[in-house]
Amino acid sequence: MPLQPVILSGGSGTRLWPLSREAYPKQFLPLTSEHTMLQETVRRIDGLAEEHPHHAIGLRDPLVVCNDAHRFLVAEQLRLIGRRPSEIILEPKGRNTAPALTLAALAATRSGENPVLLVMPADHTIRNEAAFRSAVADAYMIAQEGAVVTFGIVPSKPEIGYGYIRQGDAFALDGLMGRAYALAEFVEKPDIATAQTYLATGEYLWNSGIFVLKASHWLGLIERFRPDIASAVGAVFSSARLDGDFLRLDLERFAACPSDSIDYAVMERLSSARQDQTATDLPPAVVVPLDVGWSDVGAWSALWEVREQDASGNVLDGDAFVHRASNNLLVAKHRMVAAIGVNDLIVVETPDAVLVASKDSAQDVKAVTQFLQTQDRSEYLHPQCVHRPWGSYESIGQGPRYQVKRLVVRPGESLSSQMHHHRAEHWIIVSGTASVTCEDRTFLLTENQSTYIPIGTTHRLENPGSIPLELIEVQSGSYLGEDDIVRFEDRYNRDPREPG
Repeated sequence: MPLQPVILSGGSGTRLWPLSREAYPKQFLPLTSEHTMLQETVRRIDGLAEEHPHHAIGLRDPLVVCNDAHRFLVAEQLRLIGRRPSEIILEPKGRNTAPALTLAALAATRSGENPVLLVMPADHTIRNEAAFRSAVADAYMIAQEGAVVTFGIVPSKPEIGYGYIRQGDAFALDGLMGRAYALAEFVEKPDIATAQTYLATGEYLWNSGIFVLKASHWLGLIERFRPDIASAVGAVFSSARLDGDFLRLDLERFAACPSDSIDYAVMERLSSARQDQTATDLPPAVVVPLDVGWSDVGAWSALWEVREQDASGNVLDGDAFVHRASNNLLVAKHRMVAAIGVNDLIVVETPDAVLVASKDSAQDVKAVTQFLQTQDRSEYLHPQCVHRPWGSYESIGQGPRYQVKRLVVRPGESLSSQMHHHRAEHWIIVSGTASVTCEDRTFLLTENQSTYIPIGTTHRLENPGSIPLELIEVQSGSYLGEDDIVRFEDRYNRDPREPG
C-alpha cells in the first residue's frame, strides 16, 4: 500500500510579520535552514522507505493543497529541490483543514488506489528527522490496520499556545518499534496553571496536527461525522479542472463548503465515540508520542527557541551586532541592526518595515497585521520583493508620478503580453538578455541597453537566455497601480485581472 504525503499549505503566518506576509507566508521562507519550511517538509521523509524496508513503504510524490494565490510559489519551490508534485490542489478560498484533506483523499483515490495519507502542515520544523521517519513508519503500519493516527509532541514546558492530547492505554502491535496509545481526548489550549498540571501528570501531549490514515478511511469518517462537508467537497471535486500541474476548483461552490478543522470535524468525535472494544482491539484513534525537536514556529519567540544561540542566548540572522545584550532575536534583511544593553527583545528589519517587541509579547504581533489590514496598507500583503511566476520584482524608489523597480526574469520565462492605460515604462538591462516585443516589432537587448514603452502600447518581455535577466524599470504616469494592466496573452493562465 503506497504512502501519499499530503502537505497542507494554507496558512498565513501573520505572527511572523514582517517577514511573513499574506502573499508570501512563512512556509515559503527559509527560517531554520537554507531551505524553506515547505521544502523542509517535503525533504523530511527522504529515506523513509530505505530506512524501514520491512514495512515495504512505496512513497509517492507529494500532494499539496494550497491557496490559489500561492500556486506558482509552491511549484517553483518544489522545482528548486528537484521534486515534482503528484498534484497541486488550489483552494480559491480558505475553508480550513477538513475540506482540504477531503480534497486530497479524493485526488489520492481517483485512480482506484487507496494509499495511506501522511498529512503534514507545511510550516513546522523538526530537528530529529530520523526519529520522525521512524514514528511515521510505525504510524503507517497502524493506519493499515484501520486506525487514524496522530502524533503527540512530548511537552518540554507548560505551553498555553497549543492544544493538548490526553493519551489512554498503551497497546502492542507486531512490528511496532515505538510506543502507541489510544487517543483518550483532545483538550483546548489551557491556562498556565492547567498546563502545569498536564505536564506533571505525564499523560498529555501537544497536538501536532500531523495525521496518518488510509484515504478511504478519511472519506468514510468525514461522511459519517460531517456529511455536509463530504457532500460539498465531493461536488466541488467532481467539477474541478486540470490546469497543467494545478487542479482548479470552482470558487462559488467551494466558498459554500462549511469550514472546519480535522480535529473538530472528525478527531474529537472519533476519540469520544464509545465502541465495544476488548483490551486487544485497535482503538479507532491512536496517538504516537514524538520527542523530535518539533515546533510550529508560530511566533518569533518560537523561532528564537529553535535557532542556534550564541553564548549570551542571542540569535543573529543577517548583518546584526550585539553588545552587553542577551536572549535577543535580531533579523537584519536589508541593513545593519545593532542592539546594545537590551535583553529579551525581538528586532526584525526588512526593507519596508521594522518590528521591535519584547519576547513575551510575540503573540501580539497579530495586532500589527490587523491594523495594516484595516488601513489597506501594502505592508500586510506583500514583502518588498514580490514574486511572480516569471521571477520577481521590487520597488527601489517612488514619488509623485514615478516609480522605479528592479525586475528579475528567470531563464526561459516571459511576462504576459500586456498594455497600460496610465503609465509609460523605460527598461534598462543590467545583466542577461531580453527579448522585447513592442507592438509588431521584436528585438533583443543586452547589458547597458534600454528601450521605451509608451502609454497604450502592447508589449512583452521575455528572457531567452540561460542566466537570469535583471533590469531596471522606470515607470512614469498619472497612475502607477499594479491593477493598471490589460493582459492579452499569458503562458501561466492567470486571470486577466491578476496583476503582474
